[in-house]
Amino acid sequence: MRLKTSLLKEPKHKELVSCVGWTTADELYSCSDDHQIMKWNLLTSETTRVVKLPDDTYPIDLHWLPRSVGGKKQSLAESFVLTSSDGKFHLISKSGRVEKSVEAHCGAVLAGRWNSEGTALATVGEDGQVKIWSKSGMLRSTLAQQGTPVYSVAWGPDSEKVLYTSGKQLIIKPLQPNVKVLQWKAHDGLILKTDWNSVNELILSAGEDCKYKVWDSYGHLLYSSQPHEYPITSIAWSGDGELFAVGSFHTLRLCDKTGWSYALEKPNTGSIFNIAWSVDGTQLAGACGNGHVIFAHVVEQRWEWKNLEITLIKRRTMQVHNVIDDAVDLLEFRDRVIKASLNYGHLVASTSLQCYVFSTKNWNTPLIFDLKEGTVTLILQAERHFLLVDGGGLYLYSYEGRLISSPKFPGMRTDILNAQTVSLSNDTLAVKDKADEKVIYIFDALSGKPLGDGKPLTHKTEIVEIALDQKGLTSERKIAFIDKNRDLYITSVKRFGKEQKIVKIGTMVQTLAWNDTSNILCGIQDTRFTVWYYPNTVYVDKDLLTKTLYEKDASEFSKNPQIVHFVGNQITIRRADGSLIHLNISPYPAILHEYVSSSKWEDAVRLCRFVKATATDEDQTMWACLAAMAVANKDMATAEIAYASIGEIDKVQYINSIKDLPSKESRMAHILLFGGNTQEAETLLLQTGLIYQAIQVNINLYNWDRALELAVKHKTHVDTVLAYRQKFLEDFGKKETNKRFLQYAEGLEVDWNKIKAKIEMEIAKERERAAASATVRASVTVQQ
Repeated sequence: MRLKTSLLKEPKHKELVSCVGWTTADELYSCSDDHQIMKWNLLTSETTRVVKLPDDTYPIDLHWLPRSVGGKKQSLAESFVLTSSDGKFHLISKSGRVEKSVEAHCGAVLAGRWNSEGTALATVGEDGQVKIWSKSGMLRSTLAQQGTPVYSVAWGPDSEKVLYTSGKQLIIKPLQPNVKVLQWKAHDGLILKTDWNSVNELILSAGEDCKYKVWDSYGHLLYSSQPHEYPITSIAWSGDGELFAVGSFHTLRLCDKTGWSYALEKPNTGSIFNIAWSVDGTQLAGACGNGHVIFAHVVEQRWEWKNLEITLIKRRTMQVHNVIDDAVDLLEFRDRVIKASLNYGHLVASTSLQCYVFSTKNWNTPLIFDLKEGTVTLILQAERHFLLVDGGGLYLYSYEGRLISSPKFPGMRTDILNAQTVSLSNDTLAVKDKADEKVIYIFDALSGKPLGDGKPLTHKTEIVEIALDQKGLTSERKIAFIDKNRDLYITSVKRFGKEQKIVKIGTMVQTLAWNDTSNILCGIQDTRFTVWYYPNTVYVDKDLLTKTLYEKDASEFSKNPQIVHFVGNQITIRRADGSLIHLNISPYPAILHEYVSSSKWEDAVRLCRFVKATATDEDQTMWACLAAMAVANKDMATAEIAYASIGEIDKVQYINSIKDLPSKESRMAHILLFGGNTQEAETLLLQTGLIYQAIQVNINLYNWDRALELAVKHKTHVDTVLAYRQKFLEDFGKKETNKRFLQYAEGLEVDWNKIKAKIEMEIAKERERAAASATVRASVTVQQ
């Protein structure tokens, strides 16, 4: 990725340009110390003067009123705030009329920023004050007062906090009184500029120590640049939070959100005092010290998938390169490309007005449809459909261009969603809520309605990143997520009444990704790269989880690596310095998943035996995965072979004992017990009228109270429960203290012979029932 810059031969302004701001994707306003406000039209390359300010007004900062107000998009930005050196800020309309001038600070007003809704304005000045104003310019509050000038201000993502500079310090102050203020030393010199992005919630700062830095919203340093030759005079996030730009003397730099640099330009601009990104994030403008306005387009973005490499070579042209046969195709677009995504055999590209869907098998005939809203901010793909996110909502389209659904939830803000907070699979869409970060909304992709009983999934702490698995049955869809403490959890998506278990499967996890063709999860936890070959194990046999993992030292990936793709058995990881590393994992677990999903158990066993013979280090992992898969699919014969191969003798014995049980229901219940689902096992037995078996299950698990409760409720086997309880206490040399047991034990003589006879009778009865139902089934099949 690089910047394509353009400067006019002669500057249009006579003095330094102090600030710039976009109204649309092709129109920019610039203000200068020559008191002129100029309008630049990039389509016609015309520059016109909007208004000349009074001679004593030197503009310092400009910010257009945000275009989305209350969720409704205005087509154009209509007015802007201009701060000036005479202590005032001016509300100016698009035509250049000064609607209102407000005395705001003693000395210059150094910065002014609207919040994301456009309902409040923050200004800072040389007098060290931070003030909040209403939309019409009425003072609401003075947020802070200090002895040194405040050079820059930025609103927090939720518009409830304000970030401002104080010498070498950065300060985050909530608007609510009596809430803790966060303050930290950020630079060794004066901080000149700061910016806070609402999508990724990261903070940028630039200082006179010639460095720029990236912070998270808690003040932890994520990246610090090398010192430059000159102070960094401007810094700005692109709207979607994926890129930022840095300006200095004769320097313009394009960086990734993690800090590393994509491109460095050395234009003849003097210092760049202000950088503004266009609405669609495809270009930026810089206010230059020598009177120029520099424009820079982001070009040469690249997308890779399997054997294809696609590059945006010009604003409206993509080049497709097939690395296998070196074939090259050029794709032409009517308007400039804003966003694109390449996955699952399709390229989806959006321009300002249309969406193009190409099949990788045929580049000549794209499917094109018009877009309702303006700028697409995010494209996510699944195997069967894709999701477009723009300022107006979430739209799910099939690859044939048909709108499938448009899910909504209360208080939805789509402009701040990114690939970490939205996840899509063939049947499910998950969205992390921004208003309450502990909540994930889960929708049925085809209908757009909330899944299950309509309640969202709620976790105990704030969630950072979410991901849905891509394969398997809808009823078994899983979601993995990382919370604020960097713990990794997994849970089932289908939620009807019964609270699903949310199970922790990893700690200190930086980044995660599901495989595109099988439900294998990979992540980087602390210093280890980990692959969970069968995460579902936690619901089947928790002890097996550690045996189904693949782990590798991750120190080679340096600090803060990110997983970019997990396609087939190749994982692509981007290091903090921007370099890409490709890792290959064993292909066998994916083949095992395939066999199991089509119930080819014999093939699965054969595969594990083959691996045992050829790759002994993977042998245990494969058998452990197969054991868990077999239990999950209730195939106990395969489970027995697999458990035997990993030496879990106790489990093999238990599976054998299940085989000897007289009825199908009993076997089913014990398989559920094997997976730790005691409640479900008991319910199944009670529903089929096997009361004694349900009581016995609880006795075996030492759930004495529940066993007695069932016996009393069904008026049977009370003496059995009491006898076993008595034996249990005698073995440990204890006396009965439980009042309920004492109450029922009064006047009841325990006769083991009687009890054993009763138990044998129950088992005989169960056998008879099983035999009877089998003969009924046989006679039904004969009649058919």
